[in-house]
Amino acid sequence: MGRGVRMAQQRSPEAYAEWYRRPRGAWIGQREFALLRDLLDIRDGEELLDVGCGTGYFTGSFAEAIGGPVVGLDPNVAWVRYARRTNPGPVWVAGIAQALPFADRSFDATVAVTSLCFIKDERIAVREMMRVTRGRIALGLLNRNSLLWREKGRGADSGSYAGARWHTPGEARDLVTDLGLTNVRVRTAVFHPSGGRASRAIERLVPARLPLGAFLAVVGDVSGSPGQASGPSFRQGLGHAEPHDDRGQ
Repeated sequence: MGRGVRMAQQRSPEAYAEWYRRPRGAWIGQREFALLRDLLDIRDGEELLDVGCGTGYFTGSFAEAIGGPVVGLDPNVAWVRYARRTNPGPVWVAGIAQALPFADRSFDATVAVTSLCFIKDERIAVREMMRVTRGRIALGLLNRNSLLWREKGRGADSGSYAGARWHTPGEARDLVTDLGLTNVRVRTAVFHPSGGRASRAIERLVPARLPLGAFLAVVGDVSGSPGQASGPSFRQGLGHAEPHDDRGQ
């Protein structure tokens, strides 16, 4: 839940990446990644795009898990350069979610982990994700039906969650089904966000189907994807422009 937060863009990439190495950040990151990985059912060798990758925590995690070509895209050039320097395995690209620099159906799967929470028109970004995807899409969102929202999100006008868009599970499902995704699954994780012993015990006991976790994952198939032919490799036509601001993100 830390990645994609507006305040993070005001910190150095080193400081932000360090959050995922601390006990609480590492636990939250692992829970979020495990939920996305299971829902996506990503297979070895498949090509994956991570939209709004930040310093690359989830991009790197997917690259290790599937061993296939993985691309991380972010509008923050400094963070993209940090990701390239610290993890040369994935491909790192500077760009925006509303105009992805890839051909149609370039990827088997596309993910966006909390980055959509700070994009002005999330529907444009999701449509772009659908355009470049021939298989499955996963969104990681902030759940308004959660303890975290009551503690940090409700009425927040400062701090890490200032300006964030919070969804209910029903709103998240409606967002993607209205845009044409099929076989939609909605699950949650991080039910008690403190990350302590009690949080970890609760996480082991509570099923992901319970719609109360702070991290809201929604996954669906691009319509017609099972029979679609693969598009060109994402490496063809990669954009190399490095924007100097977030242009609305």
